Amino acid sequence: MEKTQRLEAFEKMLQNIQKEHDSIQRQMDDLKEKGKTKSATYRQLMGRKMTYQSMLSMYEVYGLL
Repeated sequence: MEKTQRLEAFEKMLQNIQKEHDSIQRQMDDLKEKGKTKSATYRQLMGRKMTYQSMLSMYEVYGLL
């Protein structure tokens, strides 16, 4: 894979991670408003959010954000 293709793939991946992280946060906020913070769905979303947050944090560590 060429460098430009890798960069394009990276940018696409980063955008998708950011979108998914934001989507998860919105879903969690919605469940929180409904008082469903102890639901299985909320807890699953929390796990996914932590995964995406960890990925975004690594990008920050390397100066990519």
